[in-house]
Amino acid sequence: MRVQFWGVRGSIPAPGPETNRYGGNTSCVSVRSASGELVIIDMGTGLMHLGNALLATEFGKGQGKATILLSHAHWDHIQGLGFFAPVFIPGNHFTLRGHGKSSSMLEGILEGQMNPNFSPLYTLKNLGATFDVRAVVPGEPFAAGSIRVTARPNPHGSTTALAFRLEEDGRSFVYASDAGYPDGGPSQDVLDLYRGATVMLHDATYTPADQATRRNRGFSSYEQAADAAIAARVGTLVTFHYDQDYADTDVDALRDACRAYLDAHGGKNIELVAAAEGMELDV
Repeated sequence: MRVQFWGVRGSIPAPGPETNRYGGNTSCVSVRSASGELVIIDMGTGLMHLGNALLATEFGKGQGKATILLSHAHWDHIQGLGFFAPVFIPGNHFTLRGHGKSSSMLEGILEGQMNPNFSPLYTLKNLGATFDVRAVVPGEPFAAGSIRVTARPNPHGSTTALAFRLEEDGRSFVYASDAGYPDGGPSQDVLDLYRGATVMLHDATYTPADQATRRNRGFSSYEQAADAAIAARVGTLVTFHYDQDYADTDVDALRDACRAYLDAHGGKNIELVAAAEGMELDV
């Protein structure tokens, strides 16, 4: 699997000269299977840039198919949909699997974003592409082409956000955004989802000091990301979903502090990467 990052910021876009290296767009990650099938995880503002890149592929001809995995429907994870060029091209098809008590509820949430009070698009039905919207059943695996996907919910403030595990050819990629763990850390079900992942992309919104004053927002500190990686014995930990107020130099410092924490708490063998827009990783 080949993973590419299109948005690594949390909560709200943060463009500007102080965020150029890591990027200011909100959560969006693409995964290409060994056979070329496309999985998109979350639809933050980074989705616009992914869409522009896809116009040079089969999606530009109305012949594209992809699976979209939606962790939850907060604005910073869905706001790119109305600016995703391939959805305006007839013939393209998207299977959207995500957070919701039912498929109709999930579709209704996405339709709400298209309400004329918020968008000139009015409805998903005005888009040229077709959508098959299905709610995820936690713990029940499903196929996205040749990739096997399993999801489990993490607490996120007053709601939950799905963490996903993608598996292909004995390799695994975990996506864990917006994880507001209780003091005891991830649940056993979630820890089992993470366990032994080749690469784990994990929410590292805050430093521990900043998180202490914002616990009700439902995000992780880099220490909690590191603790989860150590407990699950993952190969590589990738941090992302950085706070909108963190400049590139702040993210550099967060990365270095996370490395020191891993080394001091039994995680010396875990590789650490700080995600940045445009970065690609082979899993």
